[in-house]
Amino acid sequence: MRQAMIIINPSSGKEEAGEYVRYAERVLADQGYLVTIKETAKELDATRYCITACEECYDLVVSIGGDGTLHETINGLMNQKQHPKLGVVPLGTVNDFARALQIPLNPEIAIQTLASSNVKTVDIGCLNDRLFGNVVAVGSIAGSLSSVSIEEKTKLGSLAYLKEGLKQLTSTSPHPLVIHYDEKTWQGDSPLFLAVLTNSVGGFENLIPDAAVDDGLLHCFIIQDLSILNTITASISLLLGSLKDHKDVVYFTAQNVTVSSPEAVRTNVDGEEGPILPITLSVLPRHIQVIVPEVD
Repeated sequence: MRQAMIIINPSSGKEEAGEYVRYAERVLADQGYLVTIKETAKELDATRYCITACEECYDLVVSIGGDGTLHETINGLMNQKQHPKLGVVPLGTVNDFARALQIPLNPEIAIQTLASSNVKTVDIGCLNDRLFGNVVAVGSIAGSLSSVSIEEKTKLGSLAYLKEGLKQLTSTSPHPLVIHYDEKTWQGDSPLFLAVLTNSVGGFENLIPDAAVDDGLLHCFIIQDLSILNTITASISLLLGSLKDHKDVVYFTAQNVTVSSPEAVRTNVDGEEGPILPITLSVLPRHIQVIVPEVD
């Protein structure tokens, strides 16, 4: 009998989290899975549970929660010989990974998708000694995004991140960065560097319209100089999907990137606080299989 593990963050989705996990259990049981349910209670629980699922050769791991829960779950796949398929039920504010894979943002419909026979093999990123599913941000803005309150995210959704980001852009100084990518080097001052695996960042699905979840590339943006006026124009470019063409943005794709600075610059990884620079980034091409909706 096939085995599935549901990893649930009970604090996500308010009081509905319990109902969602029971529904997911029924859907998976109908598909012939023997289901184990694991609730997270503290940091890295989801990672530990996923490691157990790999070691015990589970066929499927389902993450029910926000981007943080998914990030921890994905990290349980690191250096594992056997990878279960991954199911995603988004209960968070932004849910970029789900957006990029066109997994329904409605949790009940996403749970129904777990019965799909359609699987997408996607890239995963590696930052130093951890994995990430979508985005790494570097700079004061990146650090501030980790502190956006739950109340703000609940009230404004992804706009809470945009609001905080714009506030930081107009009030903080850029950092000296040295960025090596493949065989090239960029050196200069920047308030924000982004390395992205998919087309969706912060809930904005047009950031990189031509990015694919399985293209084996990091899509990178170096913001060079944003005055208040340029901040407005960059925001418009962001919404229109043409940020990479903005005059104050350096855009490139790479498979390997290192970022360093003489200053203690913070990072944000999949919406969670990340390490201080320096960092090394790479792509693990088509590394995991994710259940996605059936193709019409």
